[in-house]
Amino acid sequence: MDIDIDLPKNFDPKEYFDITHALMIENGDVRKHPAGVYFQNIPRDKESGLAAIPYKKTEDLGFTKIDLLHLSLLENFESKKQIKALLKKEPDWSILSDPEKVEGLFHIGKHFDVIDKVRPTSVMQLADIMALIRPGKRKLLDAYVNNPEKTREELYTKRINSDMRKAHAVSYALLIVLQLHLIGMENGNS
Repeated sequence: MDIDIDLPKNFDPKEYFDITHALMIENGDVRKHPAGVYFQNIPRDKESGLAAIPYKKTEDLGFTKIDLLHLSLLENFESKKQIKALLKKEPDWSILSDPEKVEGLFHIGKHFDVIDKVRPTSVMQLADIMALIRPGKRKLLDAYVNNPEKTREELYTKRINSDMRKAHAVSYALLIVLQLHLIGMENGNS
């Protein structure tokens, strides 16, 4: 199970809850997961205070990691009304052809190669990129470019934990659309 909760950037969950930060192992290094916490009584490492079990193994043991995400992006807008209005408007998709601008985009910043190959011009194509950049789905890139509709079902078939659900992909794509509008505003286009 994967649960993500979006929070204001200044929210500190430790002020309100007894939580344990998730532990991750990356390239042999042990470190704190950037967003994952446990609200359950999970064994803790006495020295670091982190969960004593790497997060990739905790679900099998009955623990649920919850990602507390700080979406400071939303603080750039005056109201929900402004956000809704922008989401009804087409962004400047040509921004996605600039590797430097793509680098600063939510979740896709390190995947210019995929963006350049797909060349998205819709929210759904952007969502598909969110799914394509997952380790288990990257192999579908060429098939997707040749026939997106045929490949889309496999793209959202969850086979491993890192595979993305369509609902998550579309939500993240909408956040990127908001970023494209912000970049457009900076350039005097929106």
